[in-house]
Amino acid sequence: MHYRMNKSIVLIFCMTIIVTFSQAQISLKKLKKAVTGESVSTEEVAAGLKEALTNGVSKGSDLVSALDGYYKNPEIKIPFPPEVKQVETKLRQVGMGSEVDKFILALNRGAEDAAKEAKPIFVSAIKQMTIQDAWSILRGEKDAATQYLKKTTTAQLTEKFKPIIKQSLEKTNATKYYSDLVNAYNKLPFVQKVNPNLDDYATQKGIDGLFVMIAKEEKVIREDPAARTSDLLKKVFSQK
Repeated sequence: MHYRMNKSIVLIFCMTIIVTFSQAQISLKKLKKAVTGESVSTEEVAAGLKEALTNGVSKGSDLVSALDGYYKNPEIKIPFPPEVKQVETKLRQVGMGSEVDKFILALNRGAEDAAKEAKPIFVSAIKQMTIQDAWSILRGEKDAATQYLKKTTTAQLTEKFKPIIKQSLEKTNATKYYSDLVNAYNKLPFVQKVNPNLDDYATQKGIDGLFVMIAKEEKVIREDPAARTSDLLKKVFSQK
């Protein structure tokens, strides 16, 4: 009887040690995972962010390059150049409102047309993103990746985008309409002559609109698990 009791005690003691050791192993694994982040590598984070940005750029570009992508989107619709707002106001006062509207439509059509060519420019820029910024972007604000892309690529994008949108503005007759409007305005009595650069204005507004839509797509991927359409995206964004 005494022997059986001792044997039972030893067995219980051994089982307790095994269970305790197993629990300690699990805790150590969790601690190691939390401290080292071994569940996802920095390479995976960088790849995931690039995939997310590429998805956002693709969707954003597709949205704005569609018919009325700019024109019927109040967030990014390109208005008459504000620095010469008096031109629009005066021309509408003298009965040229329909001509002004025609120009605004052509201006936005030009941006929509140019946006079709913007996607590969953005994708190329995304590929240049360094791994060092990966974790800070992942754990940053809802538009951190978009802001990073904006900060590091705007100058290059402007240089490449400007000739594209210049060609598109000519294609949609926006340049001609604008020239006609400015010439008509400059012929009015008692007005100060104007001639701002339409290409610069349209380029900047076109790029701004693209970034607005890209930021929206990034926000969706960050907040909505259903928008993470690959295993890599699910793995990376689960780390936040």
